[in-house]
Amino acid sequence: MWQGHQNAVYYNLKSMEQKKIHIVPKYIMYSFFVLGLLSAIAFRSIIIFQHIEPPWVRPVWYIGTIGYFLFFLYRYNITKKRKKAVADFQLIEKLKTNVNLTEKDREVVLYLLSSIRLSLEDMNYAIIFLLSVVAVVADVLLIFMN
Repeated sequence: MWQGHQNAVYYNLKSMEQKKIHIVPKYIMYSFFVLGLLSAIAFRSIIIFQHIEPPWVRPVWYIGTIGYFLFFLYRYNITKKRKKAVADFQLIEKLKTNVNLTEKDREVVLYLLSSIRLSLEDMNYAIIFLLSVVAVVADVLLIFMN
C-alpha cells in the first residue's frame, strides 16, 4: 500500500526536470478544508446577519471571499497538477492502447488515485450543501418571524 511520500514519483510538473510528486501533508489538507468550510459558513451566514446585524454583512462577506480565494487557488493548483501528470505521462493514451505502464507511470497513477481517495472534496460538498439548506431555512424563518 502506498504510504505517502516514500513512494512518490520524482517529477517536476513545472518543467521536465526530475523532482518529487507528492500528496500534501494532512495538516495542509485539513487546514484548507477548514478554510473552505469557514468561508462557506461566512457566505451562508450573511443572510442571517442581514436580519439581525446588518453592519456585519460586509466584513463577513470579505472573510468568505478571501477564504474562498485562498481555498480555490489551492484546489486549482491540485487539479492543474493532476491534469499535467496525466498529460505529461500520456496515461490516457497508454491505457487506451493497452501499452504496458512503466514503473514511473504506475507511480503517477498511484499518486493520482491516492490523491483522489484522500481528498476531502466530497465531504466539503456535502457540508456546503447542508449549510445551504440551513441558510435558506433560517432566512425563511426569519422573514416569517418579522
